[in-house]
Amino acid sequence: MQMTSDPDAGKIWLSVITPVLNGEQYIGGCIENVAGQRTEGIEQIIMDGMSTDGTVAIAERYARANPWVRVISEKDGSQAAAMNRGIQLARGPVLGFLNADDYYEPNVLNRVEEIFKGLAEPSLVVANCNVRDEAGEIIVVNRPSRLTLLEFIKGHEYPWNPSAYFYHKSLHDLAGFYDANEHYVMDVDFLMKAVQKANALYVDEVWGNFRWMKGTKTFDDAKAGRMDQRLARLRKKYTGDLSFLERVDLGLFGLARAVYRGVKAGRDGR
Repeated sequence: MQMTSDPDAGKIWLSVITPVLNGEQYIGGCIENVAGQRTEGIEQIIMDGMSTDGTVAIAERYARANPWVRVISEKDGSQAAAMNRGIQLARGPVLGFLNADDYYEPNVLNRVEEIFKGLAEPSLVVANCNVRDEAGEIIVVNRPSRLTLLEFIKGHEYPWNPSAYFYHKSLHDLAGFYDANEHYVMDVDFLMKAVQKANALYVDEVWGNFRWMKGTKTFDDAKAGRMDQRLARLRKKYTGDLSFLERVDLGLFGLARAVYRGVKAGRDGR
């Protein structure tokens, strides 16, 4: 599929960054998914971490036919480092991240463009995300409607996958970049900084699709029980950023939760 728009012929408003390593099974479909949005003024930057399979060859074939696709293949050190490099190369004022094995719902990028036209910088716009199994069936829908640091630290639902959120590139000037030393929860770490600096907007629509499959690093990390530990570490890390009243709220929340668990344990014991 070939898009008619050439980013060099007009203004780029959105850069979609795709970090990938040995993703030949998905990279073509990922590019096709972005092309299928039929949105003008975008670019997709494929940040390849020196894949040893056919990923680069496939991506470069698309790039030759589609000037809006850019392929960068270089040693990066980590996924977060590749994301940061992609941000530096991005020409659009709005950023989105789309992992090679994830995909957008139809017409999402046109909807994103419509919303961002009326937003002041820096804004973070978050929608819902389908979580799908290996067969493509929806397991659950991630609905992160409460976009504040306090709610994240309380353990309430946060955005699980970047296919369902977009933000102004200028947000990095205030919130910093992704932690290149964080290999698993770099996106959550950034979001905890971002919601403190951005105009955060929740849109109750499904925009993204996140494949939750055995063999992917996020799935395997969660099944091994390490993901909860990583998230608990982040909640502790950012508690100091809360205001006095927010810390009081968090303390009361923790007390109420402990009481509830005690009562429930007593009932279950009987």
